[in-house]
Amino acid sequence: MPVRRRRNLRPALLVVALGAALLVLCSLSIALGALDIPPGQVIGALTGHSSDHVVHDVVWSVRVPRTALGLTAGAALGLSGALMQALTRDPLADPGVLGVSAGASFGIVVAVAVFGVSTLYGYVWFAFGGALATSVAVFLLGRAGRSGATPVKLALAGVAVTFLLFSLTNAIVLTDPDALDRYRFWSAGTLADQDSHVVLSMLPFLGAGALLALALAPALNSLALGDDVAASLGRRTGLVRLQGVIAVMLLTGASVAVIGPVVFLGLVVPHMARILAQYAGIGPDHRWLLPLSAALAPVLLLSADIVGRVVARPTEIQAGVLVAFVGGPFFIALVRRRRLAEV
Repeated sequence: MPVRRRRNLRPALLVVALGAALLVLCSLSIALGALDIPPGQVIGALTGHSSDHVVHDVVWSVRVPRTALGLTAGAALGLSGALMQALTRDPLADPGVLGVSAGASFGIVVAVAVFGVSTLYGYVWFAFGGALATSVAVFLLGRAGRSGATPVKLALAGVAVTFLLFSLTNAIVLTDPDALDRYRFWSAGTLADQDSHVVLSMLPFLGAGALLALALAPALNSLALGDDVAASLGRRTGLVRLQGVIAVMLLTGASVAVIGPVVFLGLVVPHMARILAQYAGIGPDHRWLLPLSAALAPVLLLSADIVGRVVARPTEIQAGVLVAFVGGPFFIALVRRRRLAEV
């Protein structure tokens, strides 16, 4: 087979491989859990031919919504991470690292503890407000000084704001038993204990954010060349960034409101997408990078969730803990690489 033809096949092979990986992980996520269910009974429950009501309820009420939540929330966080890195031209950007997830979390805790909000549609607006306010604060802190908004300064500003919000959040939940009970399990980042109604409730926000993000892909390609070049190509850079912030707010706010802050997912996945895009000969084209990030993030999140369920039976380790276990060293290595490059 000629070399050019093999290169043309690589994007198609990449799409097939990602689709197969997601299919396998979804199957494992539905099949595995605290209750051992034979594969035949799982298939019977999925097809409506199971006579065991317990198995049917476990599959459809627990595992299917959990898997769907991993797919949707994971795609949203991966997409928002890739979008943030493109908007800021900062390889360290991530909703968790830059404090956006912490802002959304703080907004939710305020909604629950101060205003007594208990529904997703009630406190998701507080999550949006917290995410937006934190994004603005981190950007203003990161751009202070003569050198402007450098990647490392933005990351440090994000860490500082995250710790500040973390302290304020703890101060609130420690004075409110109901908020503490809701927060302590949710804050680790988990796909557990959510039903299909919650997944359906977050879909409008995630769908709007995803459509807005994907529509910005051509403009992000221009923005990668610099603001002056993008403006000369007819791009309104301020409007592009505003639309990007709205998309990040929708994607991150809705995801954090349901599964909690999953740190480092949006940081690691876009770099993995770039590696795969380079292998496939696609290059740094955001029309490919954004969908790849949206597909890779559920792979990582569902893998972490499955491992957490298997290794700690009959209890489980939250998916956010395992994602942080992978993403923490990756973040340190990336920062060290950036510092060495600047020396």
